[in-house]
Amino acid sequence: MVAVSLLAGPIDAQSPQTTAPLQAFPAFEIQVLLDRAGFSPGEIDGKRGSNTERALAAYARVHPQPTGTSDDAILRGGARGADATPLLVSYTITPEDAAGPFRPIPDDMMEKAKLPALGYSSLAEMLGERFHVSPTLLAALNPGVSLQAGATIQVPNVETAPPASPPAAAKVVVSRSMSSMTALDAQENVLFYAPTTTGSEHDPLPIGTWAVTAVLHNPVFNYNPDLFWDANPSQMKARLPAGPNGPVGTIWIDLTKEHYGLHGSPEPSQIGHTSSHGCVRLTNWDAAKLAAMVKKGTPVIFVE
Repeated sequence: MVAVSLLAGPIDAQSPQTTAPLQAFPAFEIQVLLDRAGFSPGEIDGKRGSNTERALAAYARVHPQPTGTSDDAILRGGARGADATPLLVSYTITPEDAAGPFRPIPDDMMEKAKLPALGYSSLAEMLGERFHVSPTLLAALNPGVSLQAGATIQVPNVETAPPASPPAAAKVVVSRSMSSMTALDAQENVLFYAPTTTGSEHDPLPIGTWAVTAVLHNPVFNYNPDLFWDANPSQMKARLPAGPNGPVGTIWIDLTKEHYGLHGSPEPSQIGHTSSHGCVRLTNWDAAKLAAMVKKGTPVIFVE
């Protein structure tokens, strides 16, 4: 079971920089608590969308409460403020953060192949991904603050790296209808839940049981237009460099099903909302967390 304190922490009532923006984003608290509990809402954007609702429902199934208890109350444990863990923390941007390099990422695959790396397009994008937050919300949390070395900003207080000794998943279940991924231990306890994008009408999710064959970090991407129904017919095969803005992001979990895997994404805001070319997309941070839980041979089950 998820062994994480789920009680919301206090927000500094004397700091308008932290309180005023949050009042305009009522789902922020729930999203941060879900993220910390191992039930990812995907990108934290302060909006109560389908990813947040599904994550709340998944949490409620694991932590049932008396009839009539709201999902929010379940997540907060019915005692908001009892935990001293704040929702926001301060972070000072380092020279290494600001150094980049940052560059625009072209849409065309052939142009991407010419770049030395598919890194971040901006410091805001990099910081947003590190703290699981949309660049738009990050800006709203820090009104008037210029993102540059030495600046101190307010960011969601989430786990920014997988733990040193993550739990081992006995299996991973991906649901097409729920746009979700659930990692389970041998006793069927939920270790981790996250939203996904799974297939499309042209490339449906291949229902069945597969297995992990390898876990690759910062993978290059061998683009083959023959495998993409919407590819430009003038394009050729190409080797795209690694990076968070690569087609499969920073993680590729390879499967026994040829050409299929679970992987990261250059567009975290689209996870759970758009289609893919058959594979299972997660945010880069959720893919990294899952990658630390699986190994060669871990079953991966695709269900309706």
